[in-house]
Amino acid sequence: FLCPLIFFHELGHFLFARFFGVRVEIFSIGFGPKIFKHKYKDTEYAVSLIPLGGYVKMFGDDPYREATLTEEEKKVAFNYKTKWARFWIVFGGPLANLILAAVVYGSLVFFGEKVPETRMGYIPHATLFYDLGFRSGDRIVEINHQKILAFDDLDISADSVNSVTVQRLNEKIEMKIQLNTQEFINSLVTYISQPLRKPFLVGQNQDYYLLYPDDNSYNPYLSIEEILDSKGPLTLFKVKKEQFKESLKLDELTKVKQFLTAEEFKTEMILNYRPLDLMVESIVMNSPADASGIQRDDIIFKINNQPVLSFEQMREMIQKIDGEISVEFWRKNEIIKKQLTASTGGSEQKKVKTIGLYSSIQMIENLMVETEPVSFIGSIQESFLRTKNGIVKTFLGYKKLITREVSLNNIGGPIAIGKVASDSFNISLSMFFRLMAMMSINLGIINLFPVPVLDGGHILFLILETFNGGPLSRRKMEIAQKFGLSFLLMLIFVALYNDISRLI
Repeated sequence: FLCPLIFFHELGHFLFARFFGVRVEIFSIGFGPKIFKHKYKDTEYAVSLIPLGGYVKMFGDDPYREATLTEEEKKVAFNYKTKWARFWIVFGGPLANLILAAVVYGSLVFFGEKVPETRMGYIPHATLFYDLGFRSGDRIVEINHQKILAFDDLDISADSVNSVTVQRLNEKIEMKIQLNTQEFINSLVTYISQPLRKPFLVGQNQDYYLLYPDDNSYNPYLSIEEILDSKGPLTLFKVKKEQFKESLKLDELTKVKQFLTAEEFKTEMILNYRPLDLMVESIVMNSPADASGIQRDDIIFKINNQPVLSFEQMREMIQKIDGEISVEFWRKNEIIKKQLTASTGGSEQKKVKTIGLYSSIQMIENLMVETEPVSFIGSIQESFLRTKNGIVKTFLGYKKLITREVSLNNIGGPIAIGKVASDSFNISLSMFFRLMAMMSINLGIINLFPVPVLDGGHILFLILETFNGGPLSRRKMEIAQKFGLSFLLMLIFVALYNDISRLI
């Protein structure tokens, strides 16, 4: 994933160096021992063992070289070029990354994109987002009156989020809110990751049911959370287990009962029905549930005498209970009550209590949205806009790291990048290339930081050279290089530490 970005970065340095007549001695992708190399004319092209970067070695790039160069050698030496030429050679790498991002964004728009719908997951009652008016399953279509296609379209350059427009069932709703942008993003990330459940239920007799709004053709992307938050009326249909993954036809199903409102159904659900995720799919061997005699297809309906209406709610309740837990479940019209004690696992930082059950949950899949291709001129305009927004987002992200608005725990290394890349590829190629473009912008921008050993550090030395009337002293350069290398090693250590911590 990183190799193409590194290649284009180094290619930018290489092409500008050749344009200004500098001899390139080595063009390497990666650091360390070379595992492949091939010399063509004056340049050795190589792939090195450590794929975390790359370098272009130019002739005459050491200002303290004691050997005297001939007049012919001076013509192809980096340090004998004008400051303007050296600036463009150094800036060429980051520039290539920004151009790559613009080309990727433009291509996505030109050919059309396929991205997951911007849909909210399960939003519990009595939470910030619920109180603001958001509901489970809401599809975000605008934020601050800016159209949102995918979640990464969110403009984090704004200080606050004042308006959000959502699509809820068959109507658009605009909510006026007042939230700090970072607070909004944190809550958004929490709720979009919560799964939505298909509207299947089980009864005390272990029959299966579908709960659905009246007079609607079956929509496989409509969740039970949305249905229970609606006004109604609702109809309860009888279904078979093998129909869970089929495209159902409501007029071919047997109607069991109709309810005028969702609240009316909720009252009856407490007594006679539970969402499918509370049916036990399997038991962990030698777990508390196994020891107590809970079996596959048992339907959990109470924990410590409190009705439980979702597997997630049951899990949250278990975390708060010390000592014995009373679990009540239905088994073929029989009510059984068992006492058990949860086992504790997880890390030292986060203890997790479990009883050893797997859920029969049927989750709603992400609905993919396909965009229409736009004209070539339109794609160029959109590519510049997205690249500009990406640059702003990147700068703001680093600013928030520096000012500690965002924790250093958010820094990811190669493992985190690989996982995110894999996840985005599994979603769609559009999301994969969106991530690649954003990572290319990040690589370009971070290389412009005024840190020695980075491109920005070399540009800083060029500026200081202008005021100094020549290169800085060897001693000052060595101190600066040591500082830059120490800074990079510290970042690498933090990133790798975070990667490993997430795996543990």
